[in-house]
Amino acid sequence: MISGTPPGHAPAIELRGASKVFRTPSGASHTAVRDLDLTVEQGEFVAVVGPTGCGKSTTLTLVSGLEEPTEGEVLIGGKPVTGIRPEVGFVFQQDAVFPWRTVLSNVMAGPRFRGVPKAEARERAREWLGRVGLAAFADRYPHQLSGGQRKRVALAQTFVGDPEILLMDEPFSALDVQTRALMSDELLELWGGSRPGGRAASVIFVTHDLEEAIALADKVVVMTAGPATVKEVFPVRLPRPRKVEAVRLEAEFVEIYREIWSSLGEEVRITRERGASRVG
Repeated sequence: MISGTPPGHAPAIELRGASKVFRTPSGASHTAVRDLDLTVEQGEFVAVVGPTGCGKSTTLTLVSGLEEPTEGEVLIGGKPVTGIRPEVGFVFQQDAVFPWRTVLSNVMAGPRFRGVPKAEARERAREWLGRVGLAAFADRYPHQLSGGQRKRVALAQTFVGDPEILLMDEPFSALDVQTRALMSDELLELWGGSRPGGRAASVIFVTHDLEEAIALADKVVVMTAGPATVKEVFPVRLPRPRKVEAVRLEAEFVEIYREIWSSLGEEVRITRERGASRVG
């Protein structure tokens, strides 16, 4: 569902020549990403793939406002990112739940922190728990849930805030294959109708799984071996709506996979060779 950016409107997300340099404990400098140019249009689902440790997660932290670029700029809706924005939702690899709160209380927490009255926050939380299939688990605690159920809580926590921008950092990587496919389908369904009027949020989805990237995204961005920059961008023209397991059987899916892997595989090999030479 690429809604596209209407004429006269800025893209949802832009990184222009963005670089990020960190200081290591020894005092040396480490460049995580360099000269990064990336555009996400309004309502577009973009998947980012690249070698392990190349800087994919750093890209998300720059967009979220958790980190500032050392050079270049990051914009949301044409405005510079100067801190954490309320219209941005972030789903982390690890569950961001309060273990002492019930499922309902966890989903209510975000709206309550933003000043939503308790009754309204409870109503919205119950609505989203229903949409992710957890209405019957509202009074459970996180430790009483399966891994897939906890991810459903994370999705409800994020979507209850009606985000315009959705950042996802390998959210399903710890799940088994079957649960991962189900959660991917769930994500696509929620994403397509998550906002008023059925408008989709703009998504950056970081993953190591190329099949997952293709099945979910409107375009796949391949990043180089670290320090990361954008190597190539591949459009994914598979029709929507999609079911993840079904779309993987399409001949066009296989062709897209081969094309992207020819680019991504080179960067993975470079990263492995660097690691081997350091060990040696």
